[in-house]
Amino acid sequence: MDKELQRFIATEILPLYEGFDAAHQRDHATKVMDESLVLAANYDVNIDMVYTIAAYHDLGLCEGREGHHLASGRIMRNDERLLRWFTPEQIEVMAQAVEDHRASAQHAPRSIYGRIVAEADRNIDIDVIITRTLQYGLAHYPELDAKGHVNRALQHLNEKYSRNGYLKLWIPGSRNEHELHQLWNLIDDEVAIRQLVEDKFTQIMSRFK
Repeated sequence: MDKELQRFIATEILPLYEGFDAAHQRDHATKVMDESLVLAANYDVNIDMVYTIAAYHDLGLCEGREGHHLASGRIMRNDERLLRWFTPEQIEVMAQAVEDHRASAQHAPRSIYGRIVAEADRNIDIDVIITRTLQYGLAHYPELDAKGHVNRALQHLNEKYSRNGYLKLWIPGSRNEHELHQLWNLIDDEVAIRQLVEDKFTQIMSRFK
């Protein structure tokens, strides 16, 4: 991997994540970058492109969550500094991959690069998922009471992660696929999943006391 590119991303790109919400800080970007490299090892791809796509994938959050994937693609296309390492054609492929990473996308990613970053961005860890869902609700729906936050989180989990949820995985046999099937079973148990969400909400709120 190009060392100068790594330094550029570390000093100029990753610090931008520090202004985003708790679920999309620098640690999220670096996790997606690391996981992308793991997945890329199974494919004939340009590692520098994989690394850069992962680094840029959520930069569009500077314009808000809705449509952030499209904003991220636009940011990548307009960043002329990338021409130091990539051709315009490569940058277009990377921008498309960034646009295609969002979990709610109704179409498959247009390239293997999009499938890699989309898969790397999926964190099928129930504790992390519940925590981030509640944190988002607390930040954006302060008018809700405790029951409202729990119900909102349960609705989101069902809409996104249930057997009929909109989350799609694009790399068969991945670790995420196995974890998602376990999560389906948990969401099927309405009593168990509600208890987990209530316990996590209590844990989060205790930090503010």
